[in-house]
Amino acid sequence: MKLKPVALFIGGFVVYLLLTLAVLLFYKDDPEQMSWQHRENFNAKVISRFKLSENFGQDDIIGRLGGPDITEAVAVNGEIYQLMYYRTHRKLPDGITTEDECTALLFINRQLVAIGDTAVTQYQQHAENGNS
Repeated sequence: MKLKPVALFIGGFVVYLLLTLAVLLFYKDDPEQMSWQHRENFNAKVISRFKLSENFGQDDIIGRLGGPDITEAVAVNGEIYQLMYYRTHRKLPDGITTEDECTALLFINRQLVAIGDTAVTQYQQHAENGNS
C-alpha cells in the first residue's frame, strides 16, 4: 500500500508538533548552562515579567534566574537589604560584568520590593544609614 505525499506531510507535521510541545512543556531553562548572550536575554525577559504585587521571595528569583552576577547587602534596624544584579545588556565587550550592564532587584528580608533604578536608589538610601 502506497502512502500519498499529503498523508506523509500531515504525519510528519503532527510528529513535529508533538515534539515541539514536549520540549516546551518538559524542558526547563537552566541559566547556568546558557551562553552569556542567551542568559542576558533570558534574564531581561524574565525580569520584565516580574510584578511586585506577586510577592516574590529571594529563593523564587534565584530558582528562576540562578545566582546573581553582583550582590550587595546591608543590615538596617534589624532588616536585611540585599541588592542583586542580573546582567541584562552588554555595554563593553571586555568580559567584565558591571552594575550598569545589569538590572537590579532589591530584597528586604528576602522579599522582592523594587526593580531597576528604583531598587538601586532605595538600597543606597538605606545603606547610608546602615552598616555592612
